[in-house]
Amino acid sequence: MPDPPVVSHVVHFGVFEADLRSGELRKHGLKVKIQEQPFRVLAMLLEQPGHIVTREELRKKLWPADTFVDFEHGLNAAINKLRGALGDPSDNPRFIETLHRRGYRFIAPVEAHHPPAPSSEWRRAIIDSPPELAGSQSASSSPPGFAGSQSALSSPPRSGGGQGVVEAVQAGAGLAVPATAQQAESLREAVGSAVGAVREPPRRKRWTLAAMVGVPVTLLVALFVLNVAGLRDRLLRRAQTVPKIESIAVLPLENLSHDPEQEYFADGMTEELITNLGKVSALRVISRTSVMRYKGTKKPLPEIARELNVDAVVEGTVWRSGNRVRITANLLHAPTDRHLWSESYERDLRDVLALQDDVARAIAGAITVKLTPQEMTRLASARQVNPQAYEAYLKGMYHWYKLTPADLDAALQYFDLALEKDPNSARAYAGISLVWGGRTQMGFVAPKEVTPKAKAAALKAVELDDAVAEAHSALASILTWHEWDWAGAEVEFKKAIEINPNYPDARALYSNYLMYMKRPNEAMAQIQRALELDPFNAFFQAFYGLDLEMVGRNDEAIAQFRKALKTSPDLPFLRVNLALIFCNMGMDADSLAEWKARFTRDREIQEALAKGFAQSGYRGAMRRAADALAERSRRSYVSFEPVAYLYISAGEKERTLEWLERGFKARDPNLPYVGAKPIFDSLRSDPRFQALLRRMNFPP
Repeated sequence: MPDPPVVSHVVHFGVFEADLRSGELRKHGLKVKIQEQPFRVLAMLLEQPGHIVTREELRKKLWPADTFVDFEHGLNAAINKLRGALGDPSDNPRFIETLHRRGYRFIAPVEAHHPPAPSSEWRRAIIDSPPELAGSQSASSSPPGFAGSQSALSSPPRSGGGQGVVEAVQAGAGLAVPATAQQAESLREAVGSAVGAVREPPRRKRWTLAAMVGVPVTLLVALFVLNVAGLRDRLLRRAQTVPKIESIAVLPLENLSHDPEQEYFADGMTEELITNLGKVSALRVISRTSVMRYKGTKKPLPEIARELNVDAVVEGTVWRSGNRVRITANLLHAPTDRHLWSESYERDLRDVLALQDDVARAIAGAITVKLTPQEMTRLASARQVNPQAYEAYLKGMYHWYKLTPADLDAALQYFDLALEKDPNSARAYAGISLVWGGRTQMGFVAPKEVTPKAKAAALKAVELDDAVAEAHSALASILTWHEWDWAGAEVEFKKAIEINPNYPDARALYSNYLMYMKRPNEAMAQIQRALELDPFNAFFQAFYGLDLEMVGRNDEAIAQFRKALKTSPDLPFLRVNLALIFCNMGMDADSLAEWKARFTRDREIQEALAKGFAQSGYRGAMRRAADALAERSRRSYVSFEPVAYLYISAGEKERTLEWLERGFKARDPNLPYVGAKPIFDSLRSDPRFQALLRRMNFPP
């Protein structure tokens, strides 16, 4: 009987043909000059089309004896030569995709040149024989690879439908023997899927399940045991269970354009993917602030995963040319660095939001996360965007995160530009609200200049698109810190968290709100969740410190504020709150040191602290500094907060109440903290202080 079919060593892709046995590459039938090592790299990539071949795999197989430095230089040179032979630019590849820090992937369709289908004699011997007689063939007439399974093939089946043959395959492959016909059918379906995945050249007779209707099982067994076209390997990979994944981090997507002006776009795409995955309540998704610190890092993925405490990592690339956008995403099981899923998506920039939704849904499907009907709706409702408006919005957010006066000005200009291009952009309005909120929270402008503009922008964003979590969170912040509408604020906070359960900003702010409402257990749960989502965010670390301070856990609050200072030493409220805690604990020297650090660039206040301390110690320093700020308020805007804090630290109750009243009249966004901060405990029995809290609508 003739031999069964074997797999060819000739592979077609595009206009090229690679003979993996002879090491020859041809283009349109003409031989292309290529050196041995670049061709060996190509061969490894062609063996696993669509899958990542890591740099480590290439090193072990092709550079086993070289040093790391030699390997890095050699691999880079080989890839460059290979790209030259294929005419495949790295910034817009057709064949070989570079995956930052990991390796390479062959992305073009691959067609294997197969020999003719098996002869009718061999087909009859394998297909037409009843399963229970398949083992009666002599060893000499069996196809190669079946000899080790003869005893299993000759055994009677435990159930119909060729069960004995399936058992033989599994015995030869080291698999468990199925006990039911249903399990045998599952194997048959899996084999069929793998066979169908093998591409063949056009106009060639296909040797697939479609040609074997009615007699599939025995031939599938042969294909499996012979590992035709890597079939058995495909099945075994397919049989691997996907590890349980409950947390994920999206690392900064690499900008393949290599244009620094496009960095904002890659960062924006990263944030958009984080936001979309954040809509999946079954996942804990690490926030942008914490993942951006890994931009350009060389750290191994398992190490990053440990630092972020996640089960899986998404990494990938962004390529943009004109109005075309392509995103390639790779999902990896973080602890083992095991590749789970990868895909490329390309769309017009106008449909970029739908593209991001597609990626998020695919990742959720790859890790078998169950989506609620509401989540499926949110991930399928992306509208088209004006490309110029979307680009302006991304640039605005890029500047907003820096929170300097100049960057906030630039952010506002970009959001205004986005509205010029698309007057119905809810995101642009939400961004404008964030800018005004940032300006007053950082103390750059008076609240009366901010509140109407910030609230109007947030309301407009909600009106245009009720599914923007940032808009609801911005509105909740205005209702909390500017208008003291506690009931309305809670509705908006809950709405933001419902839309995006992984939006940490809303949770962190909500935790402070809950502390004002005297619900400390709920507050702690929210801030701890925010830190799980964004562990390296100094603001959230500070908010946690504020919560700890408000419940009197001073040592923990001090540790939390100092942790935040390591990454954000210029955040002024960190120093202020440390100073207040030390004052309450009677640690005057430490408190004074923190006040000096708070005003390190303010010569006038530094001198006041020094002169006051020289005259009458710690309280004298506090009083003198407060007086200096009060005098300054005659010339320019000064928030009530530092003045009242300095006066209460000096024991000046009357002056403290005076400045608290000023804060009330100005609707200062920091006034709500007064109701919960221990530094004001000495005033709580004063009728004027109690009246202030009632006027702010605080619960009794």
